[in-house]
Amino acid sequence: MAIMTLDTKSTKPERDGGEREREVRNDGLLLVEPEAKTKAPPFFKVVLLNDDFTPMDFVVFIIKDVFHRIHEEAVGIMLEIHHQGAGVCGVYTRDVAETKVELVTTIARRSEYPLQCRVEKA
Repeated sequence: MAIMTLDTKSTKPERDGGEREREVRNDGLLLVEPEAKTKAPPFFKVVLLNDDFTPMDFVVFIIKDVFHRIHEEAVGIMLEIHHQGAGVCGVYTRDVAETKVELVTTIARRSEYPLQCRVEKA
């Protein structure tokens, strides 16, 4: 925040070339704050991959437990994975998507299944 003195006693905000907003206070100080430009974070898909060893009921369990889907949605996603070779379980920010992949992989390995999961740019 930059502070400069002015002779004016105005309290109305002024525009400085459209880039910064100025506010002049009654004590003659000028406060200049840059406009914050933010954009939405990119999103990533979490995709489960088909294999010949992981049972369908385990895949449904993973989709329900990790991705918080209702039973009917989980079965639909599982069938998509089975028939298409892959299925999107959810779309999240990068950190959340990577955490979901780690969780799926950990649960599958502890259950001794080779279920694969990956993150793709949405």
